[in-house]
Amino acid sequence: MKILVTGASGQLGSTFKALVDEGKAQGLDFVFKSSSELDITDYDAVNEELISLDYAYCINCAAFTNVDKAEAENELAYRVNVSGARNLALNCNESNTVLIHISTDFVFDGFMTTPYLEEDIARPIGFYGDTKYKGERAIINNLEEHFILRTSWLYSEFGHNFMKTMIQLGTERDELSVVYDQVGTPTYALDLAEVVLHIINAHSIEYGVYNYSNEGVASWYDFAKAIFDGYKIDVDLKPIRSEEYPTPAERPKFSVLDKSKIKTTFGLQIPHWRDSLSVALKAYSRINI
Repeated sequence: MKILVTGASGQLGSTFKALVDEGKAQGLDFVFKSSSELDITDYDAVNEELISLDYAYCINCAAFTNVDKAEAENELAYRVNVSGARNLALNCNESNTVLIHISTDFVFDGFMTTPYLEEDIARPIGFYGDTKYKGERAIINNLEEHFILRTSWLYSEFGHNFMKTMIQLGTERDELSVVYDQVGTPTYALDLAEVVLHIINAHSIEYGVYNYSNEGVASWYDFAKAIFDGYKIDVDLKPIRSEEYPTPAERPKFSVLDKSKIKTTFGLQIPHWRDSLSVALKAYSRINI
């Protein structure tokens, strides 16, 4: 079974590569394409790739994910997150390829006080979230055979993410301030990648939108504290409010995702974010000795 991974040089694409290298994707023939090797905003390039190689699945890891830069680089963010998603959907439809697309908790406004369900109304409060939601709609409107996985606070030993940034800053500084009034769930990219493989191996036709994150709830302050404790970094960590750390893009204050649907449909047991963080920190240590 041939599977295309777009955006393969990012942290999730790199995680899939690691799984393949470790022999955890037996029977699956992965083809990895970085954004420079396959630009999803180029309809003809996507068409040529999908039509010529008979892919059973396309896992779209390509995205414009810099939340703050999206506020200034509107055109690029829209082109990748919306036009790129539409190009994939149209060509997957033509080539009979199932599309697995990664989306985000940022499609929600954060005004809820209970975990978000898939059917809750999406009201993005920033340009990044708006483009990701419009990308979802472009897929839904053009391709029946799709899985859209909304995830949150993705991190890993690869790429650019909060865990790696905190480790770097924590070793460079004596004191750090991190917001405590934004609440969600950290998600280890390895867990997300393994769920994608589970869906593929299940040969499921239960297409649609699914929430997936690790279990549990945390603020960014809680997450940072757990990183420093787990990596044995001694730093004076101070909790602050969002208004004390202004950013170009507004973030949802609450973006915890309800995972009942994906757990029931695929029989999943999802690890707690603290347990997965321990695994991630060990993996990070191994490659940064």
